[in-house]
Amino acid sequence: MSFTTLFFDLDDTLYASSSGLWGLIRDRMGQYMVEVLGLPEDQVPALRRSYFETYGTTLRGLQIHHHVDADDYLSYVHDLPLEQYIRPNPALRALLLSLPQQRWVFTNSDADHARRVMTILDVQDCFDGIIDIRALEYVCKPEPAAYRRALVLAGNPAPQQCVLVDDSAANLAGARQIGFTTLWISQNGSHHPAAQYTLSDLLELPLKLPCLWLDETGKSPGPRMWN
Repeated sequence: MSFTTLFFDLDDTLYASSSGLWGLIRDRMGQYMVEVLGLPEDQVPALRRSYFETYGTTLRGLQIHHHVDADDYLSYVHDLPLEQYIRPNPALRALLLSLPQQRWVFTNSDADHARRVMTILDVQDCFDGIIDIRALEYVCKPEPAAYRRALVLAGNPAPQQCVLVDDSAANLAGARQIGFTTLWISQNGSHHPAAQYTLSDLLELPLKLPCLWLDETGKSPGPRMWN
């Protein structure tokens, strides 16, 4: 299989879930619902879960049911000292730069947050671009329209030539339905039928999918060491 385009999720994919950062972002979502929207605190967890499962993101549910301003919400939930939770990752940088394919960050978050994360990790110049919630016109993974829009923004590669790396099994399921190859970042070692490959860390990529590094003769140089 020859791949031309790789899509990477952002949070809990480019950095480890053990950082705790995504948990704090979720907490900020709940705080926004209580402090800004005035929703009862005891109802927020169930409401967030319902919106996430129905629409793919809490934001989409809040837009539909509470008419929230997306910019205000995104600014609020990402107002965190990211440097306290993630650090530059030279091994990840070297891995990304070694890949010959186009590389895109494909996130249900916004580009401002993505750029902050990428800058701290020191991988901001390792991607061809960011496909974020605004570029997706607030349609988000795992909705089929999000993947179709991402393909257009990435230059219309065939889905069969694309790989999605994501920590969400639901997002992978949506991508696989339209022909993407799917890699799950499962940091607890579990597996899911939506994932064709399972990694506990992105640095395992050359071990799980060495064909990404096929040379011009069709031979793979094999796994390289980045850590």
